[in-house]
Amino acid sequence: MRTTRVAPVAAVLLTTLGLAAPASAAPPANDVYAGRIVVGSVPFTTTQDTTEATTDADDTELNAQCGAPSTDASVWYEMTAATDGALVADVSSSNYSAGVLVGVGSPGSFSIVACGPGATAWTTTAGTTYSILIIDDQTDGGGNGGAMALTIDQVPPPPTIDVTVNPTGQFTRAGDAIVSGTVTCTGQADFAALDAQLTQRVGRIKITGFGFTEVTCDGTTRPWSLLITGDNGIFRGGKAASITFAIACGRFDCGVDFEERTVLLSGRK
Repeated sequence: MRTTRVAPVAAVLLTTLGLAAPASAAPPANDVYAGRIVVGSVPFTTTQDTTEATTDADDTELNAQCGAPSTDASVWYEMTAATDGALVADVSSSNYSAGVLVGVGSPGSFSIVACGPGATAWTTTAGTTYSILIIDDQTDGGGNGGAMALTIDQVPPPPTIDVTVNPTGQFTRAGDAIVSGTVTCTGQADFAALDAQLTQRVGRIKITGFGFTEVTCDGTTRPWSLLITGDNGIFRGGKAASITFAIACGRFDCGVDFEERTVLLSGRK
């Protein structure tokens, strides 16, 4: 009786198929400096899967002047500035802890220009080519990369702030001074505040004190008033010199204003 040996052959085929390693996704072309993506103009926005990206000696060289905790899942971009000005590279919308390093030069002669977690801004010179390295800095406790979202654009203007100081003020029975005025802050501000320094000569002593208050930045002109206690004595009626400084800071830059004024202090009712 003739027997056909099918089972052993099938078993060998199944075993071979079962042991075959699944195909791995290749790193993106811009995983290395030589494959960097050239950005033609701004604003520029892109997304990229960086889960297969790696890190190498070029990343390490650029990061040596920055000090990011890690340069995992790195990808390279490059752009030449069309004008003098300032640009920002923002990766804060990525779904992992991404950072940005910006440099000039090439492997072996890199110089860092700016770097930071989430986003970084830098001053540009027309005709200069900048390398932009996006990394997984692992400050969220892990890697490797993910859905990277990059935007390169002009740095937005800083918020504006304007402060005035009233020509008259008051002093209390305790010897504190009260100065006031108005402040207007407009734009997107992460922080806005004003502080006032008041100086008054009383006899041979120059009394000095300081006051501070935060400011709401919504375009509305608001009154402000500060109670200022002398650091080395008490204020009295008469003239005092004030220097009031206001600042409003956005994500990348700050707007400032100040006013110097002689304030006449009178007794408080």
